[in-house]
Amino acid sequence: MSDNTRQHRLATMRACDRILSGIRPVTMRERLADLDAGGDLDGLPDFYGDGPVTVLEKRVAELLGTETAVYFPTGTMAQQVALRYGADRTGRSAVALHPLGHQEMHERHAYADLTGLRAVWSTREPRNPTAAEIAALEEPVGTVVVELPLRDAGFVLPTWSELTAVSVAARETGARVHFDGARIWESTPYLGRTLRQVAAVADSVYVSFYKSTDGISGAALAGGADLAVYARSWRHRYGGNAFQQWPAALFALSGLARELPRIPGYVRHARTVAAALSALPGARVYPLPPHTHQFRLWLPFPARELDAAALALAEQEKVWFVGGWRDSEVPGYAMTEFTAAAAALEWTAADVTEAGHRFLRRAAG
Repeated sequence: MSDNTRQHRLATMRACDRILSGIRPVTMRERLADLDAGGDLDGLPDFYGDGPVTVLEKRVAELLGTETAVYFPTGTMAQQVALRYGADRTGRSAVALHPLGHQEMHERHAYADLTGLRAVWSTREPRNPTAAEIAALEEPVGTVVVELPLRDAGFVLPTWSELTAVSVAARETGARVHFDGARIWESTPYLGRTLRQVAAVADSVYVSFYKSTDGISGAALAGGADLAVYARSWRHRYGGNAFQQWPAALFALSGLARELPRIPGYVRHARTVAAALSALPGARVYPLPPHTHQFRLWLPFPARELDAAALALAEQEKVWFVGGWRDSEVPGYAMTEFTAAAAALEWTAADVTEAGHRFLRRAAG
């Protein structure tokens, strides 16, 4: 998608009275005003990672129940450090990854190109690996990565028993367990456990501050004290020890305080919305019910027609249904990733159905 197309879509979405999928875009001035209402702007800024960055690190460690947490400007950098740590500590240059995981799909294979590691695919199935698959890996690995949820398989999660069994199996092979937890915040309702209980199953956890918790950027790598010492050294080597990062830290703290308590409600409402969407003519929803507040939606139209319908509905009726469509591997169908956030809470199942029919009529021309 070109920048102009994205900016046009965001501007159109921002002007709507009602939004079903996604978060209403706000201006930079509005974001700053919101921070002024909830952030500690009277404190001194950070200097190479102290001040508000330290406060954020302590807050993440408290939430996850880990010894420490280390702030990183990007999740890609944090994940490289986690995998490098596993390789150095075990003497194994292979890592167990999923072909649909972040490292393969969204990080440009940095683990291989920058760190010199090799991937052993834990499974080719569109889900996280099982304990049996970990036990049967073709060679010893330093780290087994589990993405919670596995976004590019449809935001899917294992069950709690499956997750704990994978952890046991990985450690029996001598590997560390790393959770790619960019969206771990919304995984707890399905798993039926607290953040601390989930994090305790892994040796390290990466979390994101702009996915689901409404920060502007940044990530953290949480785990033991030895990992933290290692992470701070390699963060510096990778160029991540910036002079000041207080805006991202303050927005992250604000988002954790405001959005984290709301996420279970988003997850519950996503199930209502998904059921209503699945009843639309030709619609496919996966997973059904959703595991988190995000899921995949397919409709039997080309992506360009669905995006055009979304813009027309928004411009003419001030209603944002769902955009960001792309043609899929399912013949005749386009797919989008659906996010049920705060704005979606205003929609009943009947509202979704009624607007969905209007949306489909526009797509059909």
